[in-house]
Amino acid sequence: MNGTASSRRAGQAIDALRHGWPIRIEDRVTLLPAETGYDAGATSRLLLISAARAVTLKLANQKDAAAPDAPALIRAAEPFALRNARELADPARDLANPLAGPFRAQPLDWEEIAVAAMTLARIAGLLPAFMVDPAIPGEDICEEAVPVSLADLAQFQDSARLTVQARAALPTEAADHAEIVAFRAPDDLREHVALVIGRQGDRRVPLVRLHSECLTGDVLGSLKCDCGPQLDASLAAMAEEAEKGGWGILLYLRQEGRGIGLINKLRAYRLQDQGFDTVDANNRLGLPTEARDFPVAARMLHLLNVDTVRLMTNNPAKVAALEEVGVTVTERVPHQLPANPHNARYLDTKRDRTGHLLR
Repeated sequence: MNGTASSRRAGQAIDALRHGWPIRIEDRVTLLPAETGYDAGATSRLLLISAARAVTLKLANQKDAAAPDAPALIRAAEPFALRNARELADPARDLANPLAGPFRAQPLDWEEIAVAAMTLARIAGLLPAFMVDPAIPGEDICEEAVPVSLADLAQFQDSARLTVQARAALPTEAADHAEIVAFRAPDDLREHVALVIGRQGDRRVPLVRLHSECLTGDVLGSLKCDCGPQLDASLAAMAEEAEKGGWGILLYLRQEGRGIGLINKLRAYRLQDQGFDTVDANNRLGLPTEARDFPVAARMLHLLNVDTVRLMTNNPAKVAALEEVGVTVTERVPHQLPANPHNARYLDTKRDRTGHLLR
């Protein structure tokens, strides 16, 4: 019961951030999300931003050299109003709103709390920036803040809490005989699914594809990425495997934008239109290049009684991530598709900056 209550507190904190309410971590630091903060009168002398955003703001050289990847606590000459905090958080405003510095990085003696705040913001789909211990006229913000602890966040992220919620036959264009299995964890709104094609339990090692949700590519047919064609090709390959007496599993993970969320992915698209590549666009937003939760995929396989796979991927990091959490990968099956004029640079970035094997 303690674990359930702990996970619930983390879920409540994530919901609070979406609503623009303050949270208080470890009963020590009160944080108001810059993007959604609900009171325009809020002010703060300190702003917490991610390490990646600190680089964009040219504050990285002021940070502790021993912790270069830690979030940054910054101070301006005058207290930040909520409007100023939003301008600093959102790179789309960098050109329209010249940054009114100078800003100085401050010592951060609560790094674990700061890292947890960045994680909570990312799960909530928000820009990673917070007003620290803000003042709101006429209100006691500490009493209103939603409490959460590091242990609460760890419980929320524990993949062992994921369980099977429903399963049903699902004939598809790729294969008439397929089964869909839905998974959910308490207090987490994301619902992952697996599509099993062929006879589950066959002694052959299944062909498996980890496919992170991509609304723009999978549903709308975007040409900016290769997600839609990869999804179709993986289902076709699994159907062919089933015809030969084998089987396959598509894990469809609700981790839009490699874990940064749909809104932030579209913000990154806007930055790409300005000339930034995928990696630099994410980092300019203050977000990681890779934020997917691969232990969730391993847990889904475990619940399907699968511990050995042939993995369809061009990304060796996926192989390593699965093996690190106990899934044996007997073969990496290449999954490369032709480029188009709109995604050629995206694929080059995958090859040159994130280690994908595309030749």
